[in-house]
Amino acid sequence: MWEELGISAGTGIIVLIALYFIIKWAVRNGIKEAYGAITGSKTYEEREIEVMTGQ
Repeated sequence: MWEELGISAGTGIIVLIALYFIIKWAVRNGIKEAYGAITGSKTYEEREIEVMTGQ
């Protein structure tokens, strides 16, 4: 299948790995945003960032 697209197997694997991490990052951020919208509170990570930045 990759040969039909002109992509070698190694390049295809790298692309799939990159897509996995991009989708994982997007889903994680979406869940955080939804959590904040539903509960009206901040996540643990958001509170930690505020403490580190002094806000």
